[in-house]
Amino acid sequence: MDTIFIGIAGGTGSGKTTLANKLAESFGREEVSILRHDNYYKRHDEISYEERRHLNAFDTELLCERILALKAGKAIRMPVYDYTVHNRSDSTEEITPAPVIILEGILIFADQRLCDLLDIKVFVDTDADVRILRRILRDVKERGRSLENVIEQYLATVKPMHDQFVEPSKRRADIIIPEGGENLVALDMLVQRVKKHLSET
Repeated sequence: MDTIFIGIAGGTGSGKTTLANKLAESFGREEVSILRHDNYYKRHDEISYEERRHLNAFDTELLCERILALKAGKAIRMPVYDYTVHNRSDSTEEITPAPVIILEGILIFADQRLCDLLDIKVFVDTDADVRILRRILRDVKERGRSLENVIEQYLATVKPMHDQFVEPSKRRADIIIPEGGENLVALDMLVQRVKKHLSET
């Protein structure tokens, strides 16, 4: 199978997931599979919840293996991360090979091994104040966290990580899209670029 791998990166709350979902809807679920980088956080049953909250360790080797398996036309089992306990769960999700595969995550462009596996690298660029407000709403409503917990984590790990790793990784992007999935002009241009790539393979 000729597959195009698209990486979608950007800061927390930037609109990466919205862009990935809208791109998938543009081609149809049969033609697009989505990998979430967050699901490849390393599992840490041996340490406490408080300690896990401050970890950002990814199992990149496993993710690279799974990407190569998809490139070879093999289905994989993607881990599922449980945000309520900050740990990988026992569940997995089947991801099948598809003409278009999207890898979405905050730090994917910070690792050269992942960049080397991507055909198109898209960075979603959204103002910091918008991103933190989106993160607060998401984590409180969808992930059952307190406002104090979200703010503490943002100041202790998320913002320093963004400044040190995420923002500098933007230079590795092929395309920078302000506001992510809400930027319909950029979304249409990306769709047309993917169609062109698929027609040439």
